[in-house]
Amino acid sequence: MDMRSLTIGIKGAGEMASAVAWRLFMANFRKIFMMELPAPLAVRREVSYCESLFEGRKTIEGVEGVRAEGPEEVFRIWESGKIAVIADPQWQSLKAIKPDVLIDALLAKKNLGTHKEDAPLVIGLGPGFEAEKDVDYVIETNRGHHLGRIIKKGAAESNTGVPGPIAGHTKERVLRAPVAGEFLSRQSIGDIVEAGEIIGTVGGEAVRGQIGGVLRGLIRSKTQVSEGLKIGDIDPRGEVDYCHTISEKARAISGSVLEAILRVYHGQNA
Repeated sequence: MDMRSLTIGIKGAGEMASAVAWRLFMANFRKIFMMELPAPLAVRREVSYCESLFEGRKTIEGVEGVRAEGPEEVFRIWESGKIAVIADPQWQSLKAIKPDVLIDALLAKKNLGTHKEDAPLVIGLGPGFEAEKDVDYVIETNRGHHLGRIIKKGAAESNTGVPGPIAGHTKERVLRAPVAGEFLSRQSIGDIVEAGEIIGTVGGEAVRGQIGGVLRGLIRSKTQVSEGLKIGDIDPRGEVDYCHTISEKARAISGSVLEAILRVYHGQNA
């Protein structure tokens, strides 16, 4: 089978979903469409194709995603050599496009409605899926020895609720909403911040960073958020370039998705 003819649907267009789309595009898959919420809450916006829903287009490491107004526009975007991104929270595009491969990259920690029957090959990222039951393959997303493992039977490791360590920091590097309300900030992704510095406010309450470093991720200002929602990410390594490039974790996971697809389709006759 000509791999470039495979149609690939991705649920989600946040950081991990975007890394998957980027990796597959770089491997010469050219028919990729992503389905997202109309107003997504991505934190690592500089490496998330969901930003195209706000801006019309988003480029990540040289690969561009373009907003599609509906399934019919997806094909035109493919012809221009881009990844299509649709505001489609109910995944209605699956009925119109009928992908050969479906990847659930929502990272919701539970299955929100993905089934093996949705496509000839269905892949789920992280906990919430069981291989052989509701998907064909599960990809391990937990940092550590098994990160990126392709699971043919069973499930990924349970959600720990603790962010993976970066330079020895875990939960303290994550910014969360102290209350429900509107998030406001004058900071930008890539800014250097100090420990204790006010990053923004939610409902008038200050959001302070617990550590110093670079703002690797931050949700859009004027976004309504719920209490406890992750709204930012401070990278203590202080490398601004990391804000605009795919992380090592995302590269590992996306590489495993590519391998899973090749296991099934590589060498098949058309």
